Amino acid sequence: MGFWKTFFASLLALTIFFFGAFFLFLAFVAALGAEEQVLVKDQSVLQINLDGQINEIQAENPFEGIPVIGNEIQTVGISELKKSLEKAKTDPKIKGVVLTVNYPLTGYASLAEIRQAIIDFKKSNKWVLAYSDYLSEAAYYVASSADKVYLNPIGDIEWNGLAVEVTFFKRMFDKLEIKPEIFRVGEFKSAVEPFMLDKMSEASKTQLQETVESLYDHVVNEVATSRNIDKAKLRTMADKMEVRNATQAVAAGLIDSLLYQDEFDAIVKSKLGLKEKAEINFIKLSKYQKTVNAISSSKNEIAVIVGEGEIVPGKGDENTIGGDSFANEVRKARLSSKVKAIVIRVNSPGGSFIASDKIWREVSLAAKEKPVIASMGDYAASGGYYMAMACDTIVAHPHTITGSIGIFSILFDASGLLSNKIGITSEEVKTGEFGELITVSRPLTTAEKAIWQKKTEEGYEVFTGKAAAGRNMPIEELKKVASGRVWTGSQALDRKLIDITGNVDDAIAIAAEKAGITADYKTKYVPRRKPFFEQLMSDLNENAKAKTVQQELGLYYPIYKQMQTLQKINGLQARIPYQLTIQ
Repeated sequence: MGFWKTFFASLLALTIFFFGAFFLFLAFVAALGAEEQVLVKDQSVLQINLDGQINEIQAENPFEGIPVIGNEIQTVGISELKKSLEKAKTDPKIKGVVLTVNYPLTGYASLAEIRQAIIDFKKSNKWVLAYSDYLSEAAYYVASSADKVYLNPIGDIEWNGLAVEVTFFKRMFDKLEIKPEIFRVGEFKSAVEPFMLDKMSEASKTQLQETVESLYDHVVNEVATSRNIDKAKLRTMADKMEVRNATQAVAAGLIDSLLYQDEFDAIVKSKLGLKEKAEINFIKLSKYQKTVNAISSSKNEIAVIVGEGEIVPGKGDENTIGGDSFANEVRKARLSSKVKAIVIRVNSPGGSFIASDKIWREVSLAAKEKPVIASMGDYAASGGYYMAMACDTIVAHPHTITGSIGIFSILFDASGLLSNKIGITSEEVKTGEFGELITVSRPLTTAEKAIWQKKTEEGYEVFTGKAAAGRNMPIEELKKVASGRVWTGSQALDRKLIDITGNVDDAIAIAAEKAGITADYKTKYVPRRKPFFEQLMSDLNENAKAKTVQQELGLYYPIYKQMQTLQKINGLQARIPYQLTIQ
């Protein structure tokens, strides 16, 4: 008896100690991550590192600045970066900016927003210097906006044009005995091609070629202006890959000089008037943005509702747009007396058709009561375009991938995989001719396939009809630029799918003007990101669930994960062709 008393007492003590230590740790990190008073020293240089994930709004990281724990975590919020550069323009303690960029993880429209903010900063007559070990094509696009671009002597630069690579899964499905059952409308609705072909169709290849050509034309134009190099010369350099190393990059005028870090630091010291052994007062963007005072006494708000990621039913999460949760944010902005105008910021390749339509409905209601402006980021295609098409004005960047007005339906017959690979069979009992219309355990019947094709065609008519009404175009004219065809922002402007090219600041300015509050307003970005520890506990819970399933399924877990992915795109979808990654 004494043994068990001692055992349970020890166990209780250990449990209390564990939870006490855990919560003490949380309190310690929360205190470290609390808003600190940042001191900006005289003769400071703002240090901006764009190597990492770049989002519309910055995610909270309380480990920032803590040795070992947080230094490797690098995220940048475009909104916070632009506000910091705007303040730095008039901050007498900030003398210039040092930009580091090698591999930025975002699209060209987002990079263009950052690039424009740097160009705007230079209007203050303060300097911007870029220094990198390696410059990818996207990195050079941003770096070229600096006054001078320096490269490590044994570094490299990529200047050979843009490319899009598409991955096809047909042969994998054949091996796994999974049969996609596909229903689509439109010659260009090629989102399903990776599941049914092992190479691009001619229609798909045509639109992708035109897309990258349009994007690259803008990239070359902007670099030509910044670097004062003839556009035709830049294009020839890229087409023939005439610049293959750092030395050639200097000779071609893409790079100003090849310098080691100490040599670059010497240039910065010279600009600051410092002696050779003096320390440079660098202040990281993550620190400096804490000095930006976002408090405004204005009672007029412009709500910037940000949607990033795939559109999914329900609430969504940090990386997806939930149809219900996003629609609720629009509804709250519509009903708020403080909110005088709304900007719908879209950065999405599309997704669930019904979730997209829920968002459209709330945007339509809001547009009847107050100005609603759409601002398109890297992507606003298919379901992403659906979110925007009821707005008063649609603003897209020339680099935006948009359009793709069309839908498809896809289901996966995994009966061969389940039966032949895993040994699972199933049988269905039904009351009528038709059974489960969304199933992976059997192929669809001919009659069920006809129903799915009809549903897809009806969905396309709904999409195009609402798009035509939103753009005030005859349905016949809208369908000429629909059919699932992808356009860049520049191409979309020519085809009246958008109203103006510009960035989110332009959209906010239009919203303020339409609301009559140009002299007195504040912007409020929503939805808020979850606090770090709330997100951490949510992730821990999800990881625990995943680990349990993995232990149960063992070798079959990868197949389960694949089935989960396929299940997400069952049914009616409004999404961009492929997962476009432009490099």
